[in-house]
Amino acid sequence: MPDVLIYADTMRAPDLRHEVPVSVPDPFLYVERNGVKHAVLTSFEVDRVSAAGIQAHPLEEFGWDEILAQGNPREESMLLVLERAVEALGVTDAVVPTTFPVELADRLRGKGIQLAPDREFFLERRRAKNEAEIEGIRKAQRGTEAAMDAARTLLRRAETSNGTLTVDGEPLTCERLKTAITDVFNEHGLVADEMIVAHGAQTAVGHDMGSGAIAPNEPIVLDLFPRDRESGCYADMTRTFVVGDPPDELVEYQRLVKEALDRSIEALKPGAVGREVYTIACDVFHEAGYPTQLSKEEGEVLDRGFYHGLGHGVGLEVHERPWLSRDPSTLIAGDVVTIEPGLYRPDFGGCRLEDLVLITDDGPENLTQYPYDLKP
Repeated sequence: MPDVLIYADTMRAPDLRHEVPVSVPDPFLYVERNGVKHAVLTSFEVDRVSAAGIQAHPLEEFGWDEILAQGNPREESMLLVLERAVEALGVTDAVVPTTFPVELADRLRGKGIQLAPDREFFLERRRAKNEAEIEGIRKAQRGTEAAMDAARTLLRRAETSNGTLTVDGEPLTCERLKTAITDVFNEHGLVADEMIVAHGAQTAVGHDMGSGAIAPNEPIVLDLFPRDRESGCYADMTRTFVVGDPPDELVEYQRLVKEALDRSIEALKPGAVGREVYTIACDVFHEAGYPTQLSKEEGEVLDRGFYHGLGHGVGLEVHERPWLSRDPSTLIAGDVVTIEPGLYRPDFGGCRLEDLVLITDDGPENLTQYPYDLKP
């Protein structure tokens, strides 16, 4: 096992959060030497990191006070103390993430320390989720379903008025739904910088986050992907609704999308190839005459049919390995993946359904427990 160096904070760096399951907002040095985990950081964080089973070293252990007294800028002082820490811990050759700071890498290499950026090493070591991460994903998923319920309640209460929808006499807008969803996220300890609450033609436009007043009889796509504050793990789910009478075209979309979802989930298991699962979903749409990324001409840019991948890994990032698309990926036990087929037509809209699935040695465990009906 190679030695490992990471310099980052655990709020934004999933590679580090996987090793140190504590929210630390400021960058610190993580050292894995002979299989033992060390953290070099301010004394302010030592107790919390130690409680997570990491050997936490305060900066003072490596001459921080002496270095500060030299009058250098803080950034230079930090580089000097990190050089001392790496040498003191006996690291001479280590793998680092591709995001490792170039300035620090140059300083360590100048001291004769060999550093090898290794993307595959870090991506693969956090592929199989540990128990705490799976529990965090489950928690985030339950909160996501509660937030979906809050939005669905508003949709159920909506009344038609002059071609728009109102609730308690006020227009029902994407923004109003987002506020209700955010309130529930807060109650469940979840946070989301963004979410998709789109309506009408917006629902056929990729990651259009949605805006404006919602009309009767049009598609409404809710794609929610919040993060659990405690674990740092994400959930991800999508449902499509209509208030009023769903157009026949959308009803057909929903039928085919649900069939593609079901067939794809059945195929999930350790060793399954992501592209082959993607092909299963695409075949449903091919049989019905809709284009996909597998049927289009080389170089063609699709704006209709099933024009995106089938799914992706979810964990400390909302989009991570493995991929269920044209990219090569093979599933392993411990993966958590989305399955999110959809059908779309410009100027009309679309339908997407998305479930979150844990891959176990015995097959798929669907972590999403929520109905698929178009009518809220």
